[in-house]
Amino acid sequence: MSASNTSDLLPESPLLVSPTLAATIGLEEALMLQTLAELLKHRPKRRTDPARSPATDWVELSDALLQDTFPFWQPVDLRRIKTSLKSLGLLDIEANPADPDSNFYALVSMEQVQKPAPALQSIASKSEAQVGSSTLIPPHWQPDETWIRLCKQQSIPEQFIHALVPEFVSYWRDRGESRFSWGNVFYKHVIREWRQEQTRRGTYELASAMSAEWRPSPDALEILTNAGVSPEFIEDAVPEFVLYWRERGMVNGAWNTKFIEHIRRQWAKYSASFGHDDTPRIIPEDWQPSNDCYEILQLAEIDEDYARSKIPEFVLYWRDSQQVKSSWNTVFLQFIKQDWARQLKQLESQQSHYAEDQTLAGSGQQSSNDKQKIQERFQRIADRSWAD
Repeated sequence: MSASNTSDLLPESPLLVSPTLAATIGLEEALMLQTLAELLKHRPKRRTDPARSPATDWVELSDALLQDTFPFWQPVDLRRIKTSLKSLGLLDIEANPADPDSNFYALVSMEQVQKPAPALQSIASKSEAQVGSSTLIPPHWQPDETWIRLCKQQSIPEQFIHALVPEFVSYWRDRGESRFSWGNVFYKHVIREWRQEQTRRGTYELASAMSAEWRPSPDALEILTNAGVSPEFIEDAVPEFVLYWRERGMVNGAWNTKFIEHIRRQWAKYSASFGHDDTPRIIPEDWQPSNDCYEILQLAEIDEDYARSKIPEFVLYWRDSQQVKSSWNTVFLQFIKQDWARQLKQLESQQSHYAEDQTLAGSGQQSSNDKQKIQERFQRIADRSWAD
């Protein structure tokens, strides 16, 4: 290869590093230390510190110059490596009061840096002490086996541990903060994340679909009763609550909590609509349902005339039974809804037999449409959008 081609491949002066020094204090630290030594050699000395032995020369370097000298490092890496060299006692840094974007730098004597053995022995001993110093996290940081082992002792899968490393490094590099032990910080982070993962898994495993036999727990009933909700009101709401959530097939891990919230909302609406009187009474001879009853029945698409036609039968039955109730409006609503649904069921059964006959006669499509209409009307009665 010609000299010109070699020059084209190396447009800049290469950065050299001592293998022995790199093995002692780290590759990044060795590269910066030797490059700074060459850089400071050719920069004007701003001041000398005679108190040092031998006297130390301070040189001013701007942040921009350092970034140009080490373009392959981010600013956070420059700060981290400078802090490491300072902790090793190989580099001194002082702020420049006249320019916040530059600092004064001073190295140990060049003879000590260039000497291989006893000087490096001293540096190596200082390197061991660096473990206790605060440093920024390196870009390719990985937890050592000690911290991995401690995490695994907490029954944490190793795959889960390693999966957290990239995000952990990225987070702390963005923050630009230093720590004495990144392994310890990572260990605490893994424990915290694993506990959250266990909580998420536990919630999912406890979740279940609504069953036809579901009943609110005694604790839920006690909470509602202590809140002043009528036990009859709670009992009447259970079938509708179960039906609504069974039709939706939703999986949940806190059905009792959902039931309590629902009953509280419905009790508040009921109390506001009808007024609440805890005093049970026998139904009066001339009793009539309130206008709110008819509005609720209208929402369920139950014919008002049909409801009015049932009032004499309703009053007569309860007058004869001599039972007392806190709200006859609520009892009437339940009676009408059940009776209306029963009639629709009977009609559906009749239509089903009729549809079978018509199918044999070749008119199954029309009867199927009639059956679907009846089912839709029945579902509208059972609709409980209030549970959302």
